[in-house]
Amino acid sequence: MITLLIDPAGFDLPTARVEGEAYQHLFRARRVAVGEEMRVVDGRGRARWGTVERVDRTSATVALGEPAPDHEPALRLELIVPTCRPERASWLVEKGTEVGVFAFRFANMARAPRELGAITFDRLRRVAAAAVEQCHRSRLPEITGPHAWSEVVGLAGPEARWFLDTEAAGPGVWGPPAAAASGALLIGPEGGLDPAERRELLTAGWRPVGLGERTLRL
Repeated sequence: MITLLIDPAGFDLPTARVEGEAYQHLFRARRVAVGEEMRVVDGRGRARWGTVERVDRTSATVALGEPAPDHEPALRLELIVPTCRPERASWLVEKGTEVGVFAFRFANMARAPRELGAITFDRLRRVAAAAVEQCHRSRLPEITGPHAWSEVVGLAGPEARWFLDTEAAGPGVWGPPAAAASGALLIGPEGGLDPAERRELLTAGWRPVGLGERTLRL
């Protein structure tokens, strides 16, 4: 089943017009034909069934029908991650989008002071859009940054907040509370959080969680 991401402004209309790169990919490269069904999403969590109604030389028309499953997780998880190399940031956004991350917040940390420019963020949003269609989601994750460390503690709401901690004791089992509707997980840079950053998170009520003896590279 194909998932097509369209502009939210046209989601409530009876038909959607497909042009540009989306048209080239679907109706030229993949040769989608009249009568084929697809799932159309608005990037804000809504989905409708669609049927290809017409294919012209440079555009196609999809008739929009009944609501379709949104395929979104119950937990709205935000990832707060260090600014990193653009290729690593792209990989993170692609895979995080595929597993259902609600938002990505890139933050400068003591051991990750890298700047990410507007061009990089534009590319990350394109990567996220492609991943939404690939994994059949309906919500396009928010991507913001680079945030100063002084903003980090306040980026997430009070419901559930965790940070990956290399000093966390125990087996490293982590799971969100059953009743949590949203939460945030902070991941430090490759060299770990600065001790002062770790203390600040603990003081603000963030819960440390670990991965046992494993260390992930970002």
